[in-house]
Amino acid sequence: MTDLTPDTIAYGRLMHQAMRGLIQTVLRDVAEHGLPGDHHFFITFDTRHPGVDLAEWLLDRYPEEMTIVIQHWYDGLNVDDEGFDITLNFGDRPEPLRIPFDAILTFVDPSVEFGLRFETRADEDEDDPDDPTPDPDEGGNGHAREKDAEIVSLDRFRKEH
Repeated sequence: MTDLTPDTIAYGRLMHQAMRGLIQTVLRDVAEHGLPGDHHFFITFDTRHPGVDLAEWLLDRYPEEMTIVIQHWYDGLNVDDEGFDITLNFGDRPEPLRIPFDAILTFVDPSVEFGLRFETRADEDEDDPDDPTPDPDEGGNGHAREKDAEIVSLDRFRKEH
């Protein structure tokens, strides 16, 4: 599918792809070289997204979304074109996870006050899937289920001094 049509440029989808690519690049570098300095990540993802793989007890505890922290202890970080695998420690219980990039809802590195949020449009249930007319509020791309990237407020991740 092209992002350019005679009538519009799908900036939302292009931004989505670029921000997912940024996350992929950062995680690949961390997999190869480790976390530099004080960098660490809070990654919130949709646990119901196709391709997410986590232990049943974690899915029971986090049936919709989950936030992981990649900081002091992690193992087996492996990044591919679709997502990443990582083993994290949950109360002295190492658990492997598979997280597709498309499942990520937020990516925050509080050490440098950087964050991204990918939101699903609120009007997605109102759209008729058989109606090819783009909604003007969707940036003209006609895909209500696409997610847009925006900056995340970092206030909830700030350290208290």
